[in-house]
Amino acid sequence: MATRTRRPERREEPLSRQRIVEAAIALLDTAGEGALTFRALAERLATGPGAIYWHVTGKDELLNAATDAVIATMTADTTSTTSTTGTAGTTGTTAATPQEAIRTLALGVFDAIDAHPWIGTQLARAPSQSPLLRVFEHLGRHIQTLGVPHPAQFTAASALLNYILGVGGQNAANARGHHPHTNRTELLNATATAWADLDPDEYPFTRNVADQLRDHDDRTEFLAGLDLILTGITTRQNPTDQTPP
Repeated sequence: MATRTRRPERREEPLSRQRIVEAAIALLDTAGEGALTFRALAERLATGPGAIYWHVTGKDELLNAATDAVIATMTADTTSTTSTTGTAGTTGTTAATPQEAIRTLALGVFDAIDAHPWIGTQLARAPSQSPLLRVFEHLGRHIQTLGVPHPAQFTAASALLNYILGVGGQNAANARGHHPHTNRTELLNATATAWADLDPDEYPFTRNVADQLRDHDDRTEFLAGLDLILTGITTRQNPTDQTPP
C-alpha cells in the first residue's frame, strides 16, 4: 500500500517589527491603551512574548513606534517648496502653497487622532520623541517658506502645533466620552438646548451661539480656526500699510 505524502504545513509570515507595530495599532484601536500588553499582543500574533521583546524593548517603545507609523503617513506628502531651479536650469514649483500644505498636514493629524484616539495622548506625552517632532518639523518648514522671520518661527509653529493637538485631542476625548448608543445629533441638540437655557446674565455669549453648536461640523470648525491662526501669521508678516492719523 502506497504511503501518503504529508503535505508541508503552511508557514506563517515571519515575525517582524512591522507586523508587531501593525498588530499593536489594531489592538489599540479596538481596545485602547490599557489593553495593550505583550501577552495580548502575543496572542494576536500567535507567538510568545519573548519573541516580541526581541524586536521591541517595552510598551513605551511600542506605543511610540505605533504613533510614529501613523503620523509618518501624514507628513510624507505635505512638504511644500517654493520655486526651485534644477541642474539644467529649469524652474519648477509644487502645486501646494505653504498655507495649503499646513492645512493638509493639520487635517491629516486631526483625522488620525479621530480615527486613533490614543494618538493624541501619545503626542502630548512625548514632546521630545519622533512622532511629535515629525509634525513640528514639517510645520516649521512651511512657516519658513511663508517667509516668517526667524525670531517668530518657533512661536508660529508652536501655536499651530498646540492648536492641532488641542482641538484634535478634545474632539477624540468627546467621542470617547459619548455613550456608544448616543447619536451625535441628539447629543448636540441636547447640549445646545442646555446652553440656550443658561442664565442670560451670566452666560449671554454662550446662549447666543447655542444654535451654532447644534449645527456645527467638527472638521469645518477645525479648519476655520486653523485659518484664523494662519491669517494672523501672514498678516503679522505682511502688515497692511496704514496712514498715520
